[in-house]
Amino acid sequence: QVQLVESGGGLVQAGASLRLSCAASGRTFSSSGMGWFRQVPGKEREFVACHSGIGSLTRYADSVKGRFTISRDNAKNTVYLQMNSLKPEDTAVYLCAARPIWGIAVAAAAYNDWGQGTQVTVSP
Repeated sequence: QVQLVESGGGLVQAGASLRLSCAASGRTFSSSGMGWFRQVPGKEREFVACHSGIGSLTRYADSVKGRFTISRDNAKNTVYLQMNSLKPEDTAVYLCAARPIWGIAVAAAAYNDWGQGTQVTVSP
């Protein structure tokens, strides 16, 4: 099992940037695929970005491609989500997730462990 703690959310204006962090502890971090998802009340959890771990492959939702970047620092057991050119529609709770194996996965069901989330609010 992996424990995940997100940080870095906040209230910003449209066009601003934020960097989210997710600190992991427990299972070997470097071999875990990691993902960022987001959720708004009344809607399903939405895939944002993922990093494979081994191989350093990444994938993004079309809605954030070119604006968000996922990265990881295995020495710090931390995965990041750099969010630029934020839009009001990016407002959500952002959740970090970990898989027990490396690789790309866009489905929430592929992830075993989840953080509590950090709120991102983008005003017009």
